[in-house]
Amino acid sequence: MCYNYPMTINQEQYDKIKHLLPTQHGNVSIDNITFINALLYICENGCKWRRLPKEFGKWHVIYKRYRYWLEKGYIDRLFRELCVQSISQADILAFLLDSMTVPVHPNACGALKKEEISQ
Repeated sequence: MCYNYPMTINQEQYDKIKHLLPTQHGNVSIDNITFINALLYICENGCKWRRLPKEFGKWHVIYKRYRYWLEKGYIDRLFRELCVQSISQADILAFLLDSMTVPVHPNACGALKKEEISQ
């Protein structure tokens, strides 16, 4: 399958990393290379799972596999190997949250406290 997105991997690149991934068993509707390309699409575009293009398959199936791979450690190994082999420009980043993301009480930001008025 060929995608017209900047950050995708082809079969030759996939063959270099497939030893790190779990073997697919049973009736699997989305193969591993399509799944990886869907993850790369999300990383590149920062879109919601529901906004994945239809050619990657059902978004919920991809999300469930992502959660499984994340719990088992496959995602971390996958992206490390993609970077080590220079297959993809995706990198593992740590994100910082700021006050626009997580609202806090004004007192936590150093706001002045109200003084009691003595009578």
